[in-house]
Amino acid sequence: MSADDAAPVCAVVGAGPGNGRAIATRFADGGYRVALLARDTTRLDGLAADIENAVAIGCDVTSADSIAAAHRHLRSDPGDPEVLVYNAGSGLFGSVDEVQPEAFEQAWRTNAAGLLAWTQAVLPAMRARGSGRIVIMGATAARRGGAAFTAFASAKHAQYGLAQSLARKLGPENIHVSYIVIDGVIDLERTRRMLPDKPDDFFLSADDIAEAVYHVAHQPRSARSFEIDLRPFGERW
Repeated sequence: MSADDAAPVCAVVGAGPGNGRAIATRFADGGYRVALLARDTTRLDGLAADIENAVAIGCDVTSADSIAAAHRHLRSDPGDPEVLVYNAGSGLFGSVDEVQPEAFEQAWRTNAAGLLAWTQAVLPAMRARGSGRIVIMGATAARRGGAAFTAFASAKHAQYGLAQSLARKLGPENIHVSYIVIDGVIDLERTRRMLPDKPDDFFLSADDIAEAVYHVAHQPRSARSFEIDLRPFGERW
């Protein structure tokens, strides 16, 4: 077994150019082999090429068959994860007058059902090892539902409730489940185009978010967090 083969594995489900890339890079810098999972395999390949010890795996979190196939690939290469970061989320917005039932269900499948399926997939290996970390990337919408957040807030509320249930069940088994509330706008090319007049300190840095995720995933057993909220220093709350 090579040194790389002996390294722990972090799987980032819902890997993209923002938080996903930053989280994967931080864990790779910390000595992990990293699996990047998302639907867009072309973009994934580009992300993986830029991160040391990273593997790209296609996965649609709304499909049980896709999750099962991705999990088989993950177990084969790079291996069973010691850390699962669930970053998949549906960003569909709209009011009660605009959201269709199909889209409402799709948001739930992405944010909540996909999390359950991936947790069930990685649990046997974590239990056999006697430890594991599951970090769930949430949003302010998990706490309150805005008028234009009909589908997204409902899905995030479901995700948050599931995360609490998982944490209470799995914590005594030394599987640490945590929920990161992102309260603000992440600094991306897309969000900069949408908000061109905002100053730099209006945005959350994906790298700083990743540092917080890495810290939570390495908290000692005697002092662990379930919920952490992250926001720019000037954000009103």
